Amino acid sequence: MRIISWNVNGLRANVKKGGFDWFLNESPDIYCLQETKANKDQLEEGIANPPGYHSYFDHSKGRKGYSGVAVYSKIRPWKVEYGLGIEQYDQEGRFLGLFFGEIIKDIPKLALFNIYFPNGGGGPDRLQFKLEYYDEFLKYVNRLKKDGYEIIFCGDVNTAHTKIDLARPKENADNTGFLPIERAWMDKVIDNGFTDVFRNMHPNEPDRYTYWDMKTFARERNVGWRIDYFFVTAGLLKKVTKSRILDQILGSDHCPIDIFVG
Repeated sequence: MRIISWNVNGLRANVKKGGFDWFLNESPDIYCLQETKANKDQLEEGIANPPGYHSYFDHSKGRKGYSGVAVYSKIRPWKVEYGLGIEQYDQEGRFLGLFFGEIIKDIPKLALFNIYFPNGGGGPDRLQFKLEYYDEFLKYVNRLKKDGYEIIFCGDVNTAHTKIDLARPKENADNTGFLPIERAWMDKVIDNGFTDVFRNMHPNEPDRYTYWDMKTFARERNVGWRIDYFFVTAGLLKKVTKSRILDQILGSDHCPIDIFVG
């Protein structure tokens, strides 16, 4: 099973840039998008409901053209959740949870989460919101782990974990996205039994990024950040056969990432 995750920085814009045609050609089993910036009813039928896929969308409830996530899945989940179940964290359309039976051998209960985690920029209130969202999400998935679920969560985490995960760690030591308090949460995720799949399979590989500032032409110079991730629980880790950063694919200020499981 192949799963792709991509912050498309506007689904409708990404469609115009050929990103949706790329997805259909790649034909993954599950495709997770972040920062869609669209409600489902704003999309053409072929984008909202492409043949062969079940589609699910969470969008910002108060601000149009902001945030949003989507999942296209060839496999129909038995349940879908839209949010953490806490109103103050569910207004921006950042969360989709898909629950499956045994679609991977020997994994009877699987939950997949596609999350567009908040950016901590814009002042102390937004940083606090990000940190609170982080904590509530970890509580949520830990409850599911206790109920016997194996978990995959993916998306734009908006934090580079360690120095190898961004091109300019010294210059960004005091900037959101690389603050010690943000990175400490990622340590906590790992301490709670989740593994960063790419770094696990490519432990010392430098200069591998998923986001570049387009205003400064950073992509051309590969001055980037690795802020897009797949995390999995232990039972799934042994079933992951490949993890890639598809940095040759254009169409956003982020690039797609993927894993192969099963």
